Amino acid sequence: MNVRYPVPLRPGDRVGVTAPSSGVDESLRDRLQAAVRTVEARGYEVVVGECMDGTGHVSAPAAARARELMDMLLDPRIRAVVPPWGGETAIDLLPLLDWDQLREADPTWVVGFSDMSTIITPLTLMTGVATIHGNNLMDTPYRAPEGLLTWLDLASMEPGTAFTQTPPNRYRAQGWDSYSTTPDVSEFTLDTPGRWTRLDGNGDVRAEGRLIGGCIETLCNLTGTPYGDIASFATTTAPEGLLVYVEASADDAATICRNLHGMRMAGFFTNANAVLVGRTRAPGIDSLTQHEAVLDALGGLAVPIIADVECGHVPPYMPLVNGARGHVVYTEHRNELTQTLT
Repeated sequence: MNVRYPVPLRPGDRVGVTAPSSGVDESLRDRLQAAVRTVEARGYEVVVGECMDGTGHVSAPAAARARELMDMLLDPRIRAVVPPWGGETAIDLLPLLDWDQLREADPTWVVGFSDMSTIITPLTLMTGVATIHGNNLMDTPYRAPEGLLTWLDLASMEPGTAFTQTPPNRYRAQGWDSYSTTPDVSEFTLDTPGRWTRLDGNGDVRAEGRLIGGCIETLCNLTGTPYGDIASFATTTAPEGLLVYVEASADDAATICRNLHGMRMAGFFTNANAVLVGRTRAPGIDSLTQHEAVLDALGGLAVPIIADVECGHVPPYMPLVNGARGHVVYTEHRNELTQTLT
């Protein structure tokens, strides 16, 4: 199975907005509109769906959310689909999607992180369509720090494009912007210095492979199912091996440790040439930090493990393309990830 890349976004194209997981509360609708204006400023027409209600933990019943997502993915006028953000239970959509139709349809960019990993990672694994693990819509107004890009930048690239991102070596250690009081906020507060960290040992790292991964708390529930079969993806699509990335949202270190052990036993890290781990604010426990949890579960893989990468819930964000060829470099003075859309 070859990776298929959607047609690049061009001015005049439509971008669909729907919430496969959580919707947007009325108190945050001004931020939603600010995010829509950011996309429109790039020359795109934004189509906001009906599944956007934020009064519960999901935006609509599962059947309605699945139908709206399918409609957007099969609409040739819509070239990208982005959610407002993640949530909790997008997993209930997976058996309701028509995977045969999605395999046959022209590919559409699907974007997001957190609970959107539940959608975008299976899309790549089961259809071969590249997806973007990156800023959700509500994050889109933020300007990317020097060295990083946004999902809008990636979705407008031609197949075959190679691009390199380098971390700003600063992140936000605590707190969040209030979208209800400052809906137009567009500058990250990056208040703490921090570089990538090699967990498994010392020395430089240069590793290559196809990128695949996402949020630990959501993807751990897909291991052992057809929706999370990374081992088969590695065999059919990535004979050169994988760069697997994972990130913890909020679960404590013991829970993350258990989840990573289960994912490893289910083949999630099969054929990984290296593992990238997102920076997290999730808590440790008295006897285990988040870094130690990763090493406990994955240290036996005998591949480089690089942590504190900007691919998680801690700002800023480094968007990654599921299915792209990746080349990661880690040295004392240089951290970078090059992705090639081929």
